[in-house]
Amino acid sequence: MRKYEVIFIVKPMEEDAINAVVEKFSKLIADNGGTVESEDRWGKKRLAYEIKDSAEGYYVLFNVNAEPACVAEVDRVMKITDDLLKHMIVRVEE
Repeated sequence: MRKYEVIFIVKPMEEDAINAVVEKFSKLIADNGGTVESEDRWGKKRLAYEIKDSAEGYYVLFNVNAEPACVAEVDRVMKITDDLLKHMIVRVEE
């Protein structure tokens, strides 16, 4: 298992919809054999520039222990999820 940081920006929506998106990715990581060590919700922030016609976004950071195959699947699903503005997955050196 390797350590990763997964950060993503959710479109500004109702709080219930944002929670559903965050839970979707938390469950996806767990279903693929990974664990979410910590979840840090930074909240709604103003973006430096508009992304997909949005000037604001809701930032979420996961610290994850997972295999590379799990991370590849999470990246694939994040790319096709319309509710996300941006995402980034970084491997943390130990």
